[in-house]
Amino acid sequence: MPSNTTAPPGKKTAKKKGRRARLLLLVLVLALVAGIGFGGYWGVSTVRASFPQTTGEIRLDSLSADVEVKRDANGVPQIYADNETDLFRAQGYVQAQDRFYEMDVRRHVTAGRLSEMFGESQIETDSFLRTLGWRRVAQQEYDTVLSAETKKYLKAYAEGVNAYLKDRAPEDISVEYAALSFTNDYAIEPWTPVDSVAWLKAMAWDLRGNMQDEIDRSLMTSRMSASQIKQLYPEYPYALHQPILDKGAVDENTGKFDPAAEATEGDGTTTGDTPGTGPGGSSGGNGADAQLGALSEVLDGIPALLGPNGNGIGSNSWVVAGDKTTSGKPLLANDPHLSPQLPSLWYQMGLHCRSVSATCRYDVAGYTFSGMPGVIIGHNDKIAWGLTNLGADVTDLYLEKIGPDGYLVDGKVKPFTSREEVIKVAGGEDRKITVRSTERGPLVSDRSSELETVGQKAPVGNAAPDRGTGYGVSLQWTALQPGKSMDAIFALDRAKDFTTFRAAARNFEVPSQNLIYADTAGNIGYQSPGKIPQRSKGDGALPAPGWDSTYKWKGYIPFEKLPYEYNPDRGYIVTANQAVIDQKTYPDLLTKDWGYGSRSQRINDLIESKTKDGGKISPDDMRTMQTDNRSEIATLLNPLLLKVDISDPYVREAQKLLEGWDYTQEPDSAAAAYFNAVWRNVLKLAFGDKLPKELRAEGDCINVLPAEATGPVDEQNKLVRECGERDADSAQPDGGDRWYEVVRPLLKQEKSEWWTTPGNRLDAATETRDQLFARAMKDARWELTAKLGKDISTWSWGRLHQLTLKNQTLGTAGPGAVQQLLNRGPWNLGGGEAAVDATGWNAAGGYEVIWVPSMRMVVNVGDWDKSRWVNLTGASGHAFHSNYTDQTDTWAKGELYDWAYGKAAVDAAAKDTLVLKP
Repeated sequence: MPSNTTAPPGKKTAKKKGRRARLLLLVLVLALVAGIGFGGYWGVSTVRASFPQTTGEIRLDSLSADVEVKRDANGVPQIYADNETDLFRAQGYVQAQDRFYEMDVRRHVTAGRLSEMFGESQIETDSFLRTLGWRRVAQQEYDTVLSAETKKYLKAYAEGVNAYLKDRAPEDISVEYAALSFTNDYAIEPWTPVDSVAWLKAMAWDLRGNMQDEIDRSLMTSRMSASQIKQLYPEYPYALHQPILDKGAVDENTGKFDPAAEATEGDGTTTGDTPGTGPGGSSGGNGADAQLGALSEVLDGIPALLGPNGNGIGSNSWVVAGDKTTSGKPLLANDPHLSPQLPSLWYQMGLHCRSVSATCRYDVAGYTFSGMPGVIIGHNDKIAWGLTNLGADVTDLYLEKIGPDGYLVDGKVKPFTSREEVIKVAGGEDRKITVRSTERGPLVSDRSSELETVGQKAPVGNAAPDRGTGYGVSLQWTALQPGKSMDAIFALDRAKDFTTFRAAARNFEVPSQNLIYADTAGNIGYQSPGKIPQRSKGDGALPAPGWDSTYKWKGYIPFEKLPYEYNPDRGYIVTANQAVIDQKTYPDLLTKDWGYGSRSQRINDLIESKTKDGGKISPDDMRTMQTDNRSEIATLLNPLLLKVDISDPYVREAQKLLEGWDYTQEPDSAAAAYFNAVWRNVLKLAFGDKLPKELRAEGDCINVLPAEATGPVDEQNKLVRECGERDADSAQPDGGDRWYEVVRPLLKQEKSEWWTTPGNRLDAATETRDQLFARAMKDARWELTAKLGKDISTWSWGRLHQLTLKNQTLGTAGPGAVQQLLNRGPWNLGGGEAAVDATGWNAAGGYEVIWVPSMRMVVNVGDWDKSRWVNLTGASGHAFHSNYTDQTDTWAKGELYDWAYGKAAVDAAAKDTLVLKP
């Protein structure tokens, strides 16, 4: 594994400077601290002062009885208590021991209070988050809709966190606070129950669905026709990639979903707007492009706690019935694909009542979120469950006709709902902002200077009223309404059968997830929960006209209508962000922007292959499937690349790497490295260079005609140099499986407008598929020569495709010496975009790993102690603790640890025991 390296920063936009340099003073202080002697007081005493006590006894005033905390060699805690409130008090205490700095930063994100910790660079981010109002909604949930029982648990958890904070100096909690004290008089506040609830809003934001697609389609109208945009957003390929459910329909008499019914052709996708045109049929205008591009830029600046929102965010989960497994009981696997973070988003833990009874009902283990009580994914003594993102369309942008007195609806002016927010700034003066909302939601255009006067033109056709000073942009989003998702977490943790599991799922409103299920009686199942809107008009594909009330939401799909299944005949269920059900057979629109099913179909195929002729699947087979790295696009493209006549011996040498390649993407594969470089260059030439600048990556510059861009004209060539504006992690074309479906039909066409490219001083123009492929292979050869060297025998996919784990705050900016202290890596990885082993990368931005299987688990249902798991990093958030990244090497190799659950297994694995006493 090569040593960690940090590339020198290049020229950045103001946006990126603000985000990446937000902790510059802190980092410089820490660099000074490191420089004066890491072996001295600051290097040892301060660091170790924050390490948790894991043996002996600690007294907690809030407890009613002794609680035991047993940790294994990886520092994973299993908590044993006599009652439920003590159990969650102890969970709060233990998570604060390991992860409080992470918890504290996260609650400042969700509350829009980052400026209080990190100063002026975070004002813009805080302003947008205050406009969304995550914490305000969380407070409403706590005050008005959550059950008394849930609030009791949240209070107990907060008591545990605050018991840990009591009488501790900040530097004794985390080394980051020691650095913070040099530049800021920041004081740690007590934890509150609402701090925990607000985390669900951040989770919902990062899994919000197709909002970026909605923006991107609108931006494309400035340079592309409706038919071209439709080609870039093809229909889901139901004939190639089966949806989660292969049958089932809504009963017209009862209005309930019947999983056994045979589906019939419906109207789920036959109405609504056509991609590439706005309401009214117009193709759009340049004025709206600037505003929507600005909104996209603002979105890029919001901390993505789970990962870059887009094609890569997702997960794999599948469950196999006992008659197809070696154990005779169901096997369940899950690996959510999220942003690589240090520490990992997940925290492994067990929560056990010493004696399970009606008054102490929890005996659950799995993956938790630091800062939130309960277990999110895992199993109890009766059932196991997993999650993947359903991807439902739960956000809509509305263009608003605004004036000094309000906004227009059906010819009448309605007043804004307004509130004032005060943003406190470390080392600076307080800032005040006014948040305005329409009946649909907050006016997000107020948070950008470019959006204050939203365009003189917009994709709304002749339906638009007098434009006046332009449009505002408001956001309607299901998560901005109080909900009961926190109730659902506790209900899942204690569910005992499919009936109680579905009852818990009913309240899992946001984010909308695919829930898979298995139990000790041998049953398997699936439920799609979530608050999913029903639209009166339109399909959410493009911003809607807010002045026309016919585009309003008329309600939400009733839970009884949402798809589910129980013990399907095929004997397994696979969810990997593909379509839930054929939308043409389902009466309500779930979304038009599913994942396109490459991963899910590969898992389906692997299960079918393993179980044909009576074969059985073992737990190790499940693990092996999780690490399958075969590239679907390579199976389509590689045979055609090999047929291209390459005369340049230098390029021909690289082309030969593809001969006999089996399409697997191992870290040491030179063929995988070259193929992915060719794929990246095919996408750039055929599509990327034709996209508007708002979608292309920063630094990706092309020459365009003056009519297509603004800027100085090259008088000699009559062209304008136009550079991309999008953050590399979210730029297009990202190379995900949507682009597989874009390319698939084009591969049969020797000529297409997409294969046509202009020439330059080095390359002739291309007019055919093979000409473009030849140019892409040449460009890839030169690119990899620059990155990996001239000698192709030294090339490998892992050298290109690296993962560096970065500390969430101090590890993201500043001197390399500081990053080396706090960050870890890089690791050379296999896998790839849209592979089952989804180590995602964005083809528009480069090869760096930007999302990963953030954990992996294989649950052996009923024989729980034979289950296995691994986390991306480790239990600890303390940078120099032995459990900081102790699981990462195992994770990178695709291996798993034993997962002790029963009392005897936990005792046998325990390395440390701590007793919390009243």
